[in-house]
Amino acid sequence: MVGTACPLRVGLIKINRLVLIQALRETPVSPDPYRSWGRYPQARQRVRFQYRRQDPLPLPADETESVLPFGNGRSYGDVCLNDGATLIDARPLDRIIAFDPATSVLRCEAGVLLAEILTLGVPHGWFPPVTPGTRFVTLGGAIANDVHGKNHHRAGTFGRHVRAFELLRSDGSRRVCSPTENPGLYRATIGGLGLTGLITWAEIRLRAVATPLISQETLRFEDLDAFFALSEESDQDYEHTVAWVDSLAVGKNLGRGVFIRGNHAQGIPADPPKPPRVRLRIPCDLPPAAIGHAPLKLFNAAFYRSHPTRWQKKRVHYASFFYPLDGIGDWNRIYGSRGFLQYQCVIPEAQAREGIREILERVAGAGTGSFLAVLKRFGDLPSPGLLSFPLPGVTLALDFPNRGRKTWDLLAGLDAVVRRAGGRLYPAKDARMAAADFQRGYPDWHRLEALRDPRFDSGFRRRVHGAET
Repeated sequence: MVGTACPLRVGLIKINRLVLIQALRETPVSPDPYRSWGRYPQARQRVRFQYRRQDPLPLPADETESVLPFGNGRSYGDVCLNDGATLIDARPLDRIIAFDPATSVLRCEAGVLLAEILTLGVPHGWFPPVTPGTRFVTLGGAIANDVHGKNHHRAGTFGRHVRAFELLRSDGSRRVCSPTENPGLYRATIGGLGLTGLITWAEIRLRAVATPLISQETLRFEDLDAFFALSEESDQDYEHTVAWVDSLAVGKNLGRGVFIRGNHAQGIPADPPKPPRVRLRIPCDLPPAAIGHAPLKLFNAAFYRSHPTRWQKKRVHYASFFYPLDGIGDWNRIYGSRGFLQYQCVIPEAQAREGIREILERVAGAGTGSFLAVLKRFGDLPSPGLLSFPLPGVTLALDFPNRGRKTWDLLAGLDAVVRRAGGRLYPAKDARMAAADFQRGYPDWHRLEALRDPRFDSGFRRRVHGAET
């Protein structure tokens, strides 16, 4: 493989971080630097740092204290939190190790962000095969949560494109894992929520792209039936498909929204779109009234009507297509100091239409609504991961400000719908799933537990590892 040096920018950031984090080593920290993206629940943890991939794990002296890898904190609930114990900050592992253009295989350390892979790869015609809705996730986090994107029906999950990785265990052993070498740990680590050990480096296969542009088409649709028709039609010819849904629409307009589809563009126009910049940053926690029913209803109606009734075609920069929220700095502060709960479920294909309809009816009926309501059909490509979230069907993601019992009661009602339909919730977005729902939705959890590193634990695992029901 051909070696590739890290950009100077990354190296300089690392030097500054080392000066700061040396002073923090072995000291308790406030919840803020190591929160999840949903900012709920809060946790108080000690933090240690994995400075180099060759170093041993920085384990606490107390052998009863658990540890958990921490990437860039873009998980929403408590899969990245370890209240009362220790986090291992893996972001110092930010080196590109090697890239072979002949095979398109990239090897880099687990703390490298997808944003850094894009910065290095796109100018030379290379792109991640699967990307979630933010580029500010680490490679290790993408593997641990087996993230998916708008092209699941074509490419499956991120884990399908992971060739190998090194797993550093608490006993000091280093296991290279692949489909043929330590295959059990390979499957348990993909989607394993950081519980099998610390990923130090990984190899993924990139895909070739001709340009940094996406040929995008958008159309507003009037109801949920129209979404299903558009999704079935678009999946045939478009690699990337997704829809935004007006979560407050009712009656004949229930499920109305905006459908977005696209393919990687083949030619660069004379005046190509420029990459978007962060033009807005939320400077403080907003008050609850800012995201109340009235502002949300106005926003949803305006957003819906701002899109055309016929297909609008244009070329856009990949960042605008894949990562629209990355253009708003600290957007999670919109939901206030109590944070928010993201609810992402998947309903099997046979029950999807009625299941999604009932969920939207319940959300609209509660008057709570969601700014971010994303609807997408999953394909049938299986993941190698034991606890991978997608299954053939339709997934719906919703964000709700944390308003205490009112919010929890609404989500409990949605749980019942998902349960009856045979669906499941996404651990990477979850902060409240019941143990029984997790164990029902992920029947291979026993197999992960058997391969879990005994020193690794998380708030999520402790919550969903209750008695079987």
